[in-house]
Amino acid sequence: LASQVPLQAGIEHKVVVADYVALENTGMVHIAPGHGWDDYLVGQKYGLQIICPVDGNGNFTAEAGIFEGKYVKDPATNDEVIKELGDYMLAVRKITHRYGHCWRCKTPIIYRATSQWFLKVKEVKDQMLKEIAEEVTWMPDWAGSARFHDWIAEARDWCISRQRYWGIPIPVWVCPKCNKYHVVGSYEELETLSGQKMFDPHRPYVDEITLPCECGGQMQRVPDIFDVWYDSGVASWATLRFPEKTEDFEKYWPADMILEGQDQTRGWFYSMLALSTMAFGKSPYKSVLMHGFALDANGKKMSKSLGNVVTPEDVIANYGVDVMRQYIFSASAPWDDLRFSYEGIKTTLRMFNVLWNVYKFPLPYMALDGFVPKEVDGKWDPSVVEDHIAEFGREDRWLISRVNSLAEQVTKEMEAGNLHRATRPISTFVLDELSRWYVQLVRPRMWLEEDSVSKVQAYETMYYVLRRLITIMAPFAPFVCEKMYQNLKCAGEVPSVHMQDWFAGREELRDAVLEKEMELIQSFDEAVANARQNGKRKGRWPVLEVVVATESDEVLDAVAAMNDMACERANARAVSAVKGVWDKLEWTAVPTMKAIGKQFGRDGPKVKAFIENSNGSELKAA
Repeated sequence: LASQVPLQAGIEHKVVVADYVALENTGMVHIAPGHGWDDYLVGQKYGLQIICPVDGNGNFTAEAGIFEGKYVKDPATNDEVIKELGDYMLAVRKITHRYGHCWRCKTPIIYRATSQWFLKVKEVKDQMLKEIAEEVTWMPDWAGSARFHDWIAEARDWCISRQRYWGIPIPVWVCPKCNKYHVVGSYEELETLSGQKMFDPHRPYVDEITLPCECGGQMQRVPDIFDVWYDSGVASWATLRFPEKTEDFEKYWPADMILEGQDQTRGWFYSMLALSTMAFGKSPYKSVLMHGFALDANGKKMSKSLGNVVTPEDVIANYGVDVMRQYIFSASAPWDDLRFSYEGIKTTLRMFNVLWNVYKFPLPYMALDGFVPKEVDGKWDPSVVEDHIAEFGREDRWLISRVNSLAEQVTKEMEAGNLHRATRPISTFVLDELSRWYVQLVRPRMWLEEDSVSKVQAYETMYYVLRRLITIMAPFAPFVCEKMYQNLKCAGEVPSVHMQDWFAGREELRDAVLEKEMELIQSFDEAVANARQNGKRKGRWPVLEVVVATESDEVLDAVAAMNDMACERANARAVSAVKGVWDKLEWTAVPTMKAIGKQFGRDGPKVKAFIENSNGSELKAA
């Protein structure tokens, strides 16, 4: 086509190799370094000329000769090119292959090599890698050490210009006469240089502003706008009005933490780090928590076209904000994708219902007995519990210890970004320890009609634990905790639970031995319930003795230390623990006829009778 396309006449054509070319058919393809990334890289490798005879509207330019003005995606244009090739064509046929389309409007796209503005990211790449390895805490660790590290290690210079209508104009003016460039540093500078006031700094208005050049020409703004990630990248200091103001910048920068999705390793995490490293030589953030995405129950991306979208509004309307928050926090690690499940939501709702019932349970008894928490200057004084804990009952001391252990655990996990490990123990505490255990143990004490120290201590314990619990839970369940706080707080306290100091637990109130003993008694309680069910003995039927056979010294000590509680929970006259095998244990042999019939056939009845008349303990020993 040298005669029809003048540009072709001056080009020396070559045959080069590339590893992305398939072996099917001829194993040869044409390349256009000006119209595709892979082709561009091959062109750079072999020094090929970069030609792009297509304008921004997708029409051929004058460089395309007889095809000038024709739309490249018009089938008629394609047919005309094939016709002009004439006898040089060996074969013509259509194939189906993957081709780039606009993600929004589905229009086929074409790549064009054009002049753009770049930031030299490669020059600061080593410093960026150093910052994320030494100065930034990543949650999870592999988000920085693997995913983000690998992305930066392969980073290219950043093209920051775009050819669009809406966006932040690149503040560069160039003189068409002498080709001098001037970068405008502020709105005020542009006013001074142009002599214009009160202008709109957006397109098309800013494009009308010209600046006088030293050569006598008039500088015009380059037509490009910034990549949207450029203004996002400067957000950490631009929102603090730096460099116009420095006080907030010096106080709050760099940020303590940023939180975004997995895709932002190529987006916000990257743009902020690149620009901050160029401007200040350091990272704009101290820690990063990378979160996953919400998928449907089958692990598919939520999409309107698939009809599997679950909106927060629907969940909130039916179950409440706190239920949704607690579920999302606890269902998976923050950095893992979440398979949204309504069953999980319902399970979380049941936990909140239990919490609310536990909260309401002691209130009428407290009111009848005139219980008022101890105050100092109108504020709740927890010292009535904390300074006198040795005087409280065993189950009281255990629950106080547990809520302090919980506070320490939640604090530790929150500081590490493990929100799932912070919220799951809260649910366990509410369901298994507070509701199913402690409340069951202290009901009789609160039901007493006469005044007693034991009853007051139960009130003090419940009040203390509820106050501590809602402080711990408030970040995850702000509304229900606020509701409870408004009813529990004293007159002189801060107006909101969210204004309280964080409770991280007190080490001196923790009793690890007592917690372990109670944990073992809870396991004992469950084992007794299972044994009664297997033996078809209801819980209200008393038994003479329950024996625990164990190899654990901890179990032996726990049964001895809490024998009265074990007897009461088991509804047994006595509970004992023996190490190893209980010598009084007797086994009964029960024949399984299905297995016997299959193995012995007609002799099955004889075998059955033999087993029934045998000593079960001797058979087991044999």
